[in-house]
Amino acid sequence: MGKRDWLRPGEHVIVTGGSSGIGLALAGELAVRGAVVSLVARGGGRLSVAAEGLREAGARVFTRSADVCDPVGLAVAVGELEAEAGPCAVLVTSAGQARPGYFLEMPDDVFRTMMEVDYFGTLWAVRAVVPGMVCRGRGTVVTVASTAALVGVCGYTAYGPAKFAVRGLTEALRNELCPHGIRVAGVFPPDVDTPQLAEEKRQRPAELDAIPNPSSPLAPGTVARGVLRGLDRGRPLIYLDGSTRLLAGWGGVMGPLLRRYLDGKIRSAAGSSGG
Repeated sequence: MGKRDWLRPGEHVIVTGGSSGIGLALAGELAVRGAVVSLVARGGGRLSVAAEGLREAGARVFTRSADVCDPVGLAVAVGELEAEAGPCAVLVTSAGQARPGYFLEMPDDVFRTMMEVDYFGTLWAVRAVVPGMVCRGRGTVVTVASTAALVGVCGYTAYGPAKFAVRGLTEALRNELCPHGIRVAGVFPPDVDTPQLAEEKRQRPAELDAIPNPSSPLAPGTVARGVLRGLDRGRPLIYLDGSTRLLAGWGGVMGPLLRRYLDGKIRSAAGSSGG
């Protein structure tokens, strides 16, 4: 499978978390390329609105309401979509949830929920489609992780480990599935301008305001187009802005300096706020 041969016109793409944000933007870009798109999300109302918008733009769209935390229900939904739209050629796992907060103040169930949604929600979707891809000797899996999968940050003790797990799964899958003709790519977006980010910012520890953000939040469409460029170029790891590329490329070498910098900023901010 050549670098640009990962998606052919008329092939079926399944997108979890497809009713909004990155998932919906990617579904739109993939539909422009001629893909048949299936959206999977929990909320039936938003799912219908998203699908109708894509159809108005000329896309062929199918939907299923399913919870990615439920492996049985998700597998049933995927099976039904494949029966309607054909075998899944590309899977995009963009369903996710972020809940920041102070480690000592977050309820225990938040840690479990982050793993259930962000890691297991990715895993169950992959488990549902990969056996068929292996049988056909062709397929692409795109997981959406986060820059939080590259470095640990104050306030993200629940979300960060779940995204680190997604990163580990992605890298191991890439190595294991490549002999079967299946491409696996991980996406590491920075902040993205979505309603979820607005809610997330209200819950972030105040100390994080002391750490300069080198770039403004990216638009979902910008992220989607960047993901497709990365896939076209055959990249197994897709970074969408300069600061994330720098962190990924030099994070190991610069790790001690980065940790010292972050620790200093957090200590200083905590001290000035009386924390």
